[in-house]
Amino acid sequence: MEVEKMDENEWKYHGEGNQSLVVAHCQRCAVLRFLKFPPNQNKTSEEILHHLQNIVDFGKHVMKQFFGENYVHHGEIVQLPLDFIRQLCLKIQPERPESRCDKDMDTLCGYAMCLPNLTRLQTYRFVEHRPILCIEIKPKCGFIPFSSHVSQEIKHKVCRYCMHQHLKVANGKWKRPSKYCPLDLFSGNKQRMHFALKSLLQEAQNNLKIFKNGELIYGCKDDQDSVSDWNELARHLKPFFFPSNGLVSGPHCTRTIVKELIHVITMALLSSTEACRAGDMRTVPISHGRSYCEASAFNKELVRNGKHKLESSGLPRGCLLYKTLQAQMLDMLDIEGLYPLYNRVEQYLEEFPEERSTLQIDGPYNEAFYEKLLDLSTEDDGTVAFALTKVQQYRIAMTAKDCSIMIALSPCLQDECSEQRPVVLTSKSRFTFSVSVLDLDLKPYESIPHQYKLDGKIVNYYLKNVQAKDDPVMSSLFKENEDCTLVLHKV
Repeated sequence: MEVEKMDENEWKYHGEGNQSLVVAHCQRCAVLRFLKFPPNQNKTSEEILHHLQNIVDFGKHVMKQFFGENYVHHGEIVQLPLDFIRQLCLKIQPERPESRCDKDMDTLCGYAMCLPNLTRLQTYRFVEHRPILCIEIKPKCGFIPFSSHVSQEIKHKVCRYCMHQHLKVANGKWKRPSKYCPLDLFSGNKQRMHFALKSLLQEAQNNLKIFKNGELIYGCKDDQDSVSDWNELARHLKPFFFPSNGLVSGPHCTRTIVKELIHVITMALLSSTEACRAGDMRTVPISHGRSYCEASAFNKELVRNGKHKLESSGLPRGCLLYKTLQAQMLDMLDIEGLYPLYNRVEQYLEEFPEERSTLQIDGPYNEAFYEKLLDLSTEDDGTVAFALTKVQQYRIAMTAKDCSIMIALSPCLQDECSEQRPVVLTSKSRFTFSVSVLDLDLKPYESIPHQYKLDGKIVNYYLKNVQAKDDPVMSSLFKENEDCTLVLHKV
């Protein structure tokens, strides 16, 4: 990218997370990603450059090994004119969601990451002016802990996402719990996957967004409630799925279009666009855990209809969901088994603080770092080396549990669909597509105590407020006590 002649008007606000803010170029297929910090926290240019270099190296040397070459875009660092950055910051400020404004975009050091715009990306060089539809899914953790360190039996039955939903609703983050359960999406069973995607479309929260030509047309802009308007979505999607306009409008039409969309997403997620297996990764056997979650609405429906469990069909080995799940399952001990090991590393660092860089806790994320992650033994020999390997594997797993999958779809004509491009068919159209993975920054070492506390909170809230009410014996006890006493607290 030519950085001398930069015009802030050629860039527009694209989105942001907790750590960084992204702007997209209006014409070219590129985005710039800037780091964000609390207002009083000034970082030096060297620190910021080092931080960005770590992000690039981690994508290049570690996550590419797990996910494969085709799926990971690690980007490059660029230095930009400070004047351009300041003008850009002023320009985009009004568009930022209020809940994200506790941190400011870094305008002092001049470094940013330049990446392809995955909402518009096609892995194949061909007609760029075609309309492009992009679906971004944050699938979250797709397995139930199989570790013997788990202290509460409920964790072996109900997945983390389904439990966390109740705490989030209680804390006012969302208005309603979602019916989405990650285990349904990761099951590889088309019925369950369709149910999971439909649930995501009903209650998108921040787990699903849809872009048309790089513009967000569906999904949550902010943490607040956004009522999903399927009719509005169908209006956007109709030209993609029913180009000849032969379909009547109305609720039937909307349902049909949503169904087609779900079918296309499922086919793209199950596709394998990677010929070779990723790296020399020894895989964690997926059969370790159980393949369904007792709180899943799909599962409850089956039980209600007197059917037995619909067993998982399993995921094709080359597809991105399979690779994501493999990386997630590096969390072999669960946070409960990992936390004592984190404390072992912490104790060692208190005694020998100068060892922190030797242990590669803050990078460099190179081949040597990756090699150490391949040791899947769970036999604790009491060493710091064992504890550190498990801690680093857990950080990778956390990263994979929070990544986003991008599916870009572009309509193609029958005669264009050559052998080189993967194609997915619907009843009236055909799409070429590309699948990528995003948000692959390594989760911070320092966040482990927070994860441990949060895990306890999620489980305790669920046991007290949800499971107790589901259990008929407990539920009747609750009911008897419900109308007893009104307790007034002094304010």
